Amino acid sequence: MWDPDTYKKALDFAARAHGTQTVPGSGFPYVVHLTKVAMEVMRACSEERIDGTLAVTCALLHDCIEDAGVTKDQVEQSFGAAVAAGVSALTKNESLGKQDAMRDSLERIKKQPPQVAMVKLADRITNLEPPPPKWTVEKRTAYLEEAKAILAALTGTSPWLERRLAAKIAEYFNSLK
Repeated sequence: MWDPDTYKKALDFAARAHGTQTVPGSGFPYVVHLTKVAMEVMRACSEERIDGTLAVTCALLHDCIEDAGVTKDQVEQSFGAAVAAGVSALTKNESLGKQDAMRDSLERIKKQPPQVAMVKLADRITNLEPPPPKWTVEKRTAYLEEAKAILAALTGTSPWLERRLAAKIAEYFNSLK
């Protein structure tokens, strides 16, 4: 299970941090993406019978450093060192090239508790919804390959999320045809 008070606190924090940001290509408030990621994590925690407070909290906050200008210190002050370390690991180092940034993030994620890797799997599941129409076939194909690399790197984390991501990858691949 997960702590509902921490969930509400993290959701409020994330909603304030992301403000008027929207999900690219959909126009939905960004908090919709965050709650979809959290929902995937919550289902996995229920299926696998693990305490999901760390995972769900990181799911709601996973983009606040990378996309909303929140600092790791702010996350730590509000949610503690474990959540701050998890969110930091999920944050790509923008000073690296795109591929290096993903590899670096995956290596940092693997050094965290498995609940943090669950967030990365859930994030990619959510991101494999139909891409924005303006994306080229090349960009869609690169995104698919990146999803495969994430699954390969984090295999052994969460059987339920791994099966779900594998299915989403197959569905996404079929949409490229």
